Amino acid sequence: MISELVKYVSVYLTSMVKFIAGPTTGLATGLTLGETLVFTVLGMMTSVVMFSLLGERLRKLWTQYFPQRKRKKLFTPRNRRIVTIWTRWGVQGVAFLTPVLFSPIIGTILAASFGAPKGKIVGYMLVSAIFWAAIVTVVMYYGFGRFVHPV
Repeated sequence: MISELVKYVSVYLTSMVKFIAGPTTGLATGLTLGETLVFTVLGMMTSVVMFSLLGERLRKLWTQYFPQRKRKKLFTPRNRRIVTIWTRWGVQGVAFLTPVLFSPIIGTILAASFGAPKGKIVGYMLVSAIFWAAIVTVVMYYGFGRFVHPV
């Protein structure tokens, strides 16, 4: 019983930080495909909801303790790509790419920083989490599953 709970919590916590790690952890710990899918989505959505609701407060705290110095803005290739994604596809594009390119935390902060409404962020991130969790989990279990022996 406790060992099963530890497996669930490990998938849940890893998915909160890095989405792709959820299905990998689920496969490695021997969870079923369905269990892995559910806890991966729950982990990502916990981060999304937390940072959507607390994002403004956390930003204010951050700037209070770590004030920004004035410096000129740098447009790195990565920043240009992010702005291109936002201007072309908006919150839907950021949400769609969050599980595979960003972490749930970074994707949520990114969408919020562009001014997307909290409800849209959570809604689109949920659809994206379900979509990518299904694809990544199935690929992990049926593609790599034959090479992995659960712990």
